[in-house]
Amino acid sequence: MVEVLRSGFVESVHRGSVVVLAPDGRVRLALGEVNEPVFTRSCNKPLQALGLLRAGLDLPDDADLAVGCASHSGEAEHVEQVLGILGKNGLTETDLGCPPDWPLNKASRHRVIASGGGKRSAAMNCSGKHAAMLATTVQQGWDVRDYLNPDHPAQTAIAETVTEMTGENITTIGVDGCGAPLFALTLSGLATGYTRLVLADPGTRRRRVADAMRAHPYLVGGTDRDDTELMQAIPGVLVKGGAEGVHAMVLSDGTAVAMKIDDGSPRPRTPILVGVLRALGYDAPALADMAERDVLGGGVPVGAARLRDGLLDDLV
Repeated sequence: MVEVLRSGFVESVHRGSVVVLAPDGRVRLALGEVNEPVFTRSCNKPLQALGLLRAGLDLPDDADLAVGCASHSGEAEHVEQVLGILGKNGLTETDLGCPPDWPLNKASRHRVIASGGGKRSAAMNCSGKHAAMLATTVQQGWDVRDYLNPDHPAQTAIAETVTEMTGENITTIGVDGCGAPLFALTLSGLATGYTRLVLADPGTRRRRVADAMRAHPYLVGGTDRDDTELMQAIPGVLVKGGAEGVHAMVLSDGTAVAMKIDDGSPRPRTPILVGVLRALGYDAPALADMAERDVLGGGVPVGAARLRDGLLDDLV
């Protein structure tokens, strides 16, 4: 799907699968294995957040809901938002079940190290999701200690919602990098779930998840994060990436995209998303800088990772 050129020579290629669905579910493009289950990693987060809302989660502030859907960069505002959710529910950082980590944002990480700080759970990119799970557990009177058990009421509520939104039965449950239960879904199912978020009626829980993320793109990602920049560049778009080369995007009209890069690399994902946006008639100055990824030689660009010519020719 993406080729990597160095000095005019194709040095590497990234293979994978991508599906584009029309708002009515019609397949506009399907390349690769779009109907085979893959671990959709953090692309599950908006659907997980919806499951928590249905289970009774009370998060009046949409900024809290956005960080509950986030793979944030661990910047100061992200950490503050997560700690705020915990504090409002009588919880502390020690209640988080996600592992301690450094901020993903390089500048924030350097500041923490320079000040003598260390890894912390609130800085881990999934801490917002965990804070939302914990808040739900406290509010419903469930046991906080095992909130990551797949049989915990919070997790079963999430599983029921994911099944409904994607139209797929969950046949495989793994453990995500943050320790939470992880479902395998098809790319077609994932795209369907995202369409149903955006096309839901205003005021519904589904629509609130989509609107919260689009209203607070910085909390969903952070500084110099492609998800944040794409949501800021194209009004109404919702974008969420996950580990191991998974990404999902849905436009304001309900057109949805989901992809999986076979080698798990993040490098080719944004050129593909930008290519799809342009093929669908969307454009913005920011997309020009995101369409390719520089390949460096001696510290200067000598090539790029770019969309393979003709890849999207069948997008109809």
